[in-house]
Amino acid sequence: MFERILILSPHTDDGELGCGGSIAKFVEEEREVYYAALSSCEKSVPKIYPKNILRKEVLEAMEVLGIDKKNVLLYDFEVRKFPTFRQEILDSLINVRKNISPDVVFTPSSYDTHQDHKVTREETLRAFKGCTILGYEQPWNNLTFDTTAFIPLDKRHIERKILALTKYKSQAERPYFNGSFIESLARTRGVQINVEYAEVFEVIRWIIR
Repeated sequence: MFERILILSPHTDDGELGCGGSIAKFVEEEREVYYAALSSCEKSVPKIYPKNILRKEVLEAMEVLGIDKKNVLLYDFEVRKFPTFRQEILDSLINVRKNISPDVVFTPSSYDTHQDHKVTREETLRAFKGCTILGYEQPWNNLTFDTTAFIPLDKRHIERKILALTKYKSQAERPYFNGSFIESLARTRGVQINVEYAEVFEVIRWIIR
């Protein structure tokens, strides 16, 4: 149904955490996949790493998932300050829309409490009015979640997601990067639709063509 897919990630790694298994499946199906990260979070990188480490790690993760480097867009909005740059973010997303014309956009959900994620989702709605928009799940940020769309996955898709996340050595201490957690969440979502693994999404806007 969707041939040109855009993954919108407020920070490098959010897109992989929210829908890395689905990305692996889309690439396997030879769909055209783009990834845009609005911040490489230089001000929150652990001091033992170079400030630009996440720009390197995200490209390594994209290589694992199979997204061509030319389809990866990286921006430099300051982490935790997205509300200050709302208009600039909207302008950037409008340019992305004009250049890519995606059929579907994956973005943070309406239930995500992180300030940068909230702005990303709100400006996604403004910039991509003609697109289907799905919100990805990040339980550590969500008070609740609307499980209204599922993408069934095979074990190899989850394994690729986990492998991609291992490229983020600077983030490895965060509990939601744990491979067992990633697999168990995918199993939980799979049980809900009677498959082995799945990722779940909030339907923010669905356009039937």
